[in-house]
Amino acid sequence: MDPIRIAVVGVGKIARDQHLPAIAGNKAFSLAATVSPRDPGVEGVPHAKSLDELIANGPAVDAVALCTPPQVRYDLAVQALSKGMHVFLEKPPGATLSEVVALESRAEKVGATLFASWHSRFAAGVAPARAWLSDRRIEKVSIVWREDVRVWHPGQAWIWEPGGLGVFDPGINALSIVTHILPRPMFLQGATLEIPANRAAPIAADIEFRDTAGAPIHMDLDWRQTGPQSWDIVVETDEGTLKLANGGAVLTLPSGTEHAEDMEYPGLYARFASLIRGGRSDVDVAPLRLVADAFLRGHRKLVDEFHD
Repeated sequence: MDPIRIAVVGVGKIARDQHLPAIAGNKAFSLAATVSPRDPGVEGVPHAKSLDELIANGPAVDAVALCTPPQVRYDLAVQALSKGMHVFLEKPPGATLSEVVALESRAEKVGATLFASWHSRFAAGVAPARAWLSDRRIEKVSIVWREDVRVWHPGQAWIWEPGGLGVFDPGINALSIVTHILPRPMFLQGATLEIPANRAAPIAADIEFRDTAGAPIHMDLDWRQTGPQSWDIVVETDEGTLKLANGGAVLTLPSGTEHAEDMEYPGLYARFASLIRGGRSDVDVAPLRLVADAFLRGHRKLVDEFHD
């Protein structure tokens, strides 16, 4: 079959670090174009300043990967879907839950694939963790996701604005893993969101969930971590403790520790190709729904101003 001609829209850090290498390493795709009003694109690849320009002047593409901030992603996705293009949404898939649901309906109507991607689900330890937990009783879950925003999001003002999610931008990765590996659904019990006085989104959050069998799930998010970063999930069960460390890359079971190569974005693009070839979509909004619940029911606590 001919490769799927894909355009990357938004050529920032995540596109250059992850999307472009994953596309280059997957024979199901060919990089047909890049789109960005500011970034220069990729040498030897056609570049447009906007999606309007790409649609008007070409080259023709079959799919787009939207790597822009989430606040502008809905309109771009609508524009692409209206032309019959398949759409890959970087996480979080949108600025609101409602717009992602609306995109799913639109994609179904036009017969295009919509993929709400959750890259952390493709971390090496996640699939075996899911399998190990499938027939065990969950007793308690602890999530600690602490990192230094100055290292991972330098100068990215959009993450502090409404729809940017603040500390939930990385925290939603943890939720994408937990909602995937736990055998039962989970829901919010309460949350405290720490919001800098000069920002619109939280810099830290302390959240209580539980699953439908009553198992408590505690989540600790903080963007003020210095030194070693923490991306850990610990699940206590009736048959011992499971730990996912390094964002899901390292799995420790009662039987020992497993390490494997990072294949998150190659895994995402393999999934996207499979969805396109099969005429299907994958739009799991469970992680985003939990974030929306935290904003809806969370107690907001103002803290000192933050200056990047």
